[in-house]
Amino acid sequence: MKVTLSRHAGFCPGVRSADTAVRRALGEATGRERIFTLGKLIHNRIYNEELAALGAPSIELHEVQDTYLAEPERPMTVVIRTHGITKEASSELYSLAERYPSFRVVDATCPFVKKIHKIAEENTNENSLFLLYCDKNHPEAIGTMSYARGEKYAFSSVSELEAIDFGDKKTVLCAQTTQNLEEFKKIKKFLKKLCTNAIFFDTICSVTENRQKEAAELAAASDVMIVIGGKDSSNTHKLYDLCRLACPTTLWIESASDLTTDFPDSAKSTGITAGASTPDGIITEVFKAMEENFTQMLEGSIKSLHTGETVTGTVFTIGENELKLDLGAKFTGVLDKEQITDDPSAKLSEMFKIGDEIEVFVIRVEDGKGIATVSKKRVDKDNSWVVLKDAYDNGETLVGKVVSVVKGGVLFATENNTVFIPASQTGIAKGGDLSVLVGTEQKIRLLEFDTARKKALGSIKVILNEEKKAKEDAVWATLEVGQHFMGTVKNLTPYGAFVDIGGVDGMVHNTELSWRRIKHPSQVVSVGQVIDVFIKELDTEKRRISLGYKTQEMDSWFQFTQKFNVGDIVPAKIVSIMPFGAFAEVYEDVDGLIHISRISTERINSPADVLSVGQVVDVKITEIDDVNRKLALSIRAITEEQERAEREAARAAEKAEREAEAAAEAQRIAEERADMAPYIVGSID
Repeated sequence: MKVTLSRHAGFCPGVRSADTAVRRALGEATGRERIFTLGKLIHNRIYNEELAALGAPSIELHEVQDTYLAEPERPMTVVIRTHGITKEASSELYSLAERYPSFRVVDATCPFVKKIHKIAEENTNENSLFLLYCDKNHPEAIGTMSYARGEKYAFSSVSELEAIDFGDKKTVLCAQTTQNLEEFKKIKKFLKKLCTNAIFFDTICSVTENRQKEAAELAAASDVMIVIGGKDSSNTHKLYDLCRLACPTTLWIESASDLTTDFPDSAKSTGITAGASTPDGIITEVFKAMEENFTQMLEGSIKSLHTGETVTGTVFTIGENELKLDLGAKFTGVLDKEQITDDPSAKLSEMFKIGDEIEVFVIRVEDGKGIATVSKKRVDKDNSWVVLKDAYDNGETLVGKVVSVVKGGVLFATENNTVFIPASQTGIAKGGDLSVLVGTEQKIRLLEFDTARKKALGSIKVILNEEKKAKEDAVWATLEVGQHFMGTVKNLTPYGAFVDIGGVDGMVHNTELSWRRIKHPSQVVSVGQVIDVFIKELDTEKRRISLGYKTQEMDSWFQFTQKFNVGDIVPAKIVSIMPFGAFAEVYEDVDGLIHISRISTERINSPADVLSVGQVVDVKITEIDDVNRKLALSIRAITEEQERAEREAARAAEKAEREAEAAAEAQRIAEERADMAPYIVGSID
């Protein structure tokens, strides 16, 4: 029976990240620290039992504070489950972290779930209607609903929408990350008929979409389908329902111990998939159990031998140059050393022991002697070729080493076979040195497979691109407008700079690099430079990120207007002379116009008559146009003010002189009268 394992089976990135977070916390914990998960980290009984055994049991919110205060001298870490928690629960946890220095919170909420929380919070208000397609009692759904404001409904089928009065409210639709994509499409179509102002957010996880699609396709092509996952796992339940529609003989198991081989006699193929909360170890255990069970059934059916067959024999005699095998039939297998290894110094007694089972190819059968000449090398080669064939058919990844550089590419060794990798598929830039790959372990995907000639062509580049995309997907799930990053300038173009912000590139346009006009980004930044950038715009469909770099503090105009006002007199450098006036720089990258009429108090024919480029003169700021970023300057105003001041000073001096003369005259008259007083008999009118 052919057993096929789905490529997207098992932990999704969100669950794997949560698993990494809790295991890191366990690894970093001292002997005194306590580690807990808030609720079950994921919906898998076996996994959660393992975590508890490792020292990270689950705890409920109402138990957290009392548990900490029971032993406040012992540090305590609480890991938030991947399904997320309510807004209120989150606030309570972080409030405890602020209150108690030795209490720590690690948020392992799936990025896709956090994205729905943000959508619910930012797109709802008291006059909105929030709809969530979900399993109503699922922790993810409960958490999401807590972030929505106004009227809100959680529903699991189209029929439930019919009872809702939409009115003229803004309607927002989201889905739990693990819901059925096809059903969600039906819901959107139905909702469009009921209200015209609905906003739809496609929040079903892309990993879930791929897993469901692949599982349905594998189930349709299999006689038996096995779905592995916890019985309380929502996404596993949906996988089971999807697979059962395509393959009636579908089993839902939690581990290999639940496995049965009581399948229909006509069954020729079995497909295996697993929910997002199923650990790799459990999947591997089930896969191996399936292979072992059916291999034993196959071995039990061998009753006779024929040249060209592959059989399994048990070692019962070990000689210097040959082994004798019990082939489970009327023949004894003779396995010569040269049919085992090419190493002449190898010792069969060190390679095998009595009772070992060896798969061999039947070269020749001698009925009269009851002997069959067999070969292990032939099986090893054929088996490895079968592995390649299966890898090609199933699109699996192969691991091996690059062994040499040949014309047009490199040779890659895996499973006792050699695969040719063209230079264009090595991941090395065109014309680059391919020898740097020799001896390195690589992962490849087979692009072509010639069964007749037993030749294969592979690609390292495909794997590199997939890994890059997976990394980018994880980063994209966390990106938000306004986020700041310390990014590295990757390369420059005539219109801007591409900056790596941690796995994905964004573009900083020339207009965002500087407040002044620049011809090339190299005037501001250089390749390899680390700069502080922020996200201005996100285009998730086209995967484009527009970044900002310039800030108000970097703006020379802003700095100028913070320091100077209309009426201030500042030194200015003449930078250009035009027929109508002169432009002068009053601050770095800030120029103003001195109109010809504002240069001198005397009539001049040209600004060049009195000014020259490079000359520094004092000017008065007469106007600041903040909207259009223009300055009006005047030399004449300073001259006029000086002349006015001089005239006023002269008038004041003249006045003071007249007043002094009048005072002196009054004094003189007073003195004369005083002198005449003794001679005056009466008053004279």
